[in-house]
Amino acid sequence: MQDELRQRLKRGLDRWQISLLPGVATIGIVIALRWFGVLQGVELAAFDRWLRWRPAEPMDDRVLIIGINEQDIQQLKRYPVSDKKLADTIEILQQSKPAVIGIDIFRDQAVPPGSQKLKQLFANQNNLIGIDKIVLAPGQISVKPPPTISSDRVGFADAALDPDGALRRSLIYTVDDSAGGSGEVRASLSMVLAERYLGSRDIEIREGTRDPDSIRIGNVELPQMSGRFGGYSQPDQGGLVGLINFRSGRKPFRVVSLADVSAKRVKPEWIQGKVVLIGITASSVRDYVNSKAVQSSQIALLYGVEAQAHTVSQLISAGEDGRPFIQAWSDPGEYLWICLWGGGGILLGWVIRSPFKWLGLLVVGVGSLLLVSYGAIVMAWWIPVVPPLLVFLINGAGLTAFYRYDQGLRERLQERQLVIDEAFNAIHNGPLQVLSELQRRAEGDVLQQSEMLGGLQELNRSIRGIYESMQSDALSQPDSVYISETLQIDLREPLHEVLQQVYSDVLERQLPHFATVKAKIVNFEPFAGKDLSVQSKRDLCRFLEEALCNVGKHAQDVTRLEIFCGEQDGQNVIRVSDNGQGQLTEREGIGTKQSKKLARQLKGKFQRSLNSKQGIACQLVWPIR
Repeated sequence: MQDELRQRLKRGLDRWQISLLPGVATIGIVIALRWFGVLQGVELAAFDRWLRWRPAEPMDDRVLIIGINEQDIQQLKRYPVSDKKLADTIEILQQSKPAVIGIDIFRDQAVPPGSQKLKQLFANQNNLIGIDKIVLAPGQISVKPPPTISSDRVGFADAALDPDGALRRSLIYTVDDSAGGSGEVRASLSMVLAERYLGSRDIEIREGTRDPDSIRIGNVELPQMSGRFGGYSQPDQGGLVGLINFRSGRKPFRVVSLADVSAKRVKPEWIQGKVVLIGITASSVRDYVNSKAVQSSQIALLYGVEAQAHTVSQLISAGEDGRPFIQAWSDPGEYLWICLWGGGGILLGWVIRSPFKWLGLLVVGVGSLLLVSYGAIVMAWWIPVVPPLLVFLINGAGLTAFYRYDQGLRERLQERQLVIDEAFNAIHNGPLQVLSELQRRAEGDVLQQSEMLGGLQELNRSIRGIYESMQSDALSQPDSVYISETLQIDLREPLHEVLQQVYSDVLERQLPHFATVKAKIVNFEPFAGKDLSVQSKRDLCRFLEEALCNVGKHAQDVTRLEIFCGEQDGQNVIRVSDNGQGQLTEREGIGTKQSKKLARQLKGKFQRSLNSKQGIACQLVWPIR
């Protein structure tokens, strides 16, 4: 029992090492690549594509963009736009009573004419917001706000760009550590604009409940990106940073030109109570960032004022509409997700044998993963797609060839072992029996020369018959089994009839103790359950042949032989019982080992035991299926 358990454990360990270990190693490698940020680029690219493919949302008419475009610059015949032109535009807008106006143009230096007028507007108009620059890369210098504006009406215009230069995150709050900066926490332009707009509607921006370091707008809390988040390995830039949930669609906001405002072509209702952003929309000025997450006529280009509009819209939509911020799972949840898909790939490559079924399940698996990932983005959840896709494809497709090779190798080894077992059984129950009888008679000095010649001739015929039978099997693979030079049984016949032929053939052999048998009680009945495989039938023939040969060789003074083959007590049974003087030994011979192996294959039981009176009973029992 212990040896059998040890063999099972060894087979299980071998199966793990050969079949499962490569798949588990693949999962570990992909997780490590993700941990160290190797997959961040492709994960962000997939994230951009999902955002761009989302269904279009209605235009957010709470945000109006005044874009200074190429036609405006050509008409004015100068750039930068003069302080007078900017001041005149602000005065026209103020007539329609906007909630807040954000000037997304640096104005730390005067651009005459009209500089004094613009300074007065910045000083006196409480809903007018200016910008500065405080987050500095090496070699950069800060840009001051308009000189006459109060500090509570200034927001920084710095963007949190990713390593690939694309804009996906918004820096909401940060510490002003620029040269000459105050060292206090500062808000971005979009945050200042959103605070003013939401304040006019009595919607507060409070401290987060799940994360006190974040903010809560209405009932929606911003999940800040500290540490790992979604596809980012280490995105934290310092301060409060959140993903931009870009408004989908080709026309997320209403955009008008400077000339439209001057000519009074902008309807007052587009301005009244709204957030108005004034910025550059001329490609020659190069005030734009890269973003493949937004549907645009200029692929990957997003003007700075448009980026500000998306962030403002996100903040005010959270407060007024409950529009969610994009969230991500915790690290354990994401790694469990990756492991589940990797395990699915292992099962696909290891278990599915049919190429068509394998290909179909592979396509279904990939499609399901992509649909789930896309659907999650539509619902503002970012779940990993590239790492689980990699482990699923590598384990399900890349390792399939390895699994198939291993399975094929095992099958070939099994086939070779079956041939070896078949050859041994045929030799053991035929030629070896002849040799054993010749040896016994020679040791008793009763072997005549004629008997020796006859035995050798029988041995020669038997060995040649085995060779010819195995050669025929190799060429045509018939459903038959070689029993002796005079009998080759068709295994397509019912099992009880096949076994009866084996019995008749063996009892005709010149084995020493068959001569003393006086009574033969033989019962061959149909077996119950499904038909067994050809190989199982072949093995059962060999089992009965071996059991009968043992009686003929070892059951001294046997006079009674009982054979039962069929259904008994709800099980299938093959039993050979005698009343001879044979003895049981602790040593297991080849035949006993083969019988135990057959019992395991049939999920049954093999037993050799002493009869209640005299003799030995050899029995194989297996369940009806």
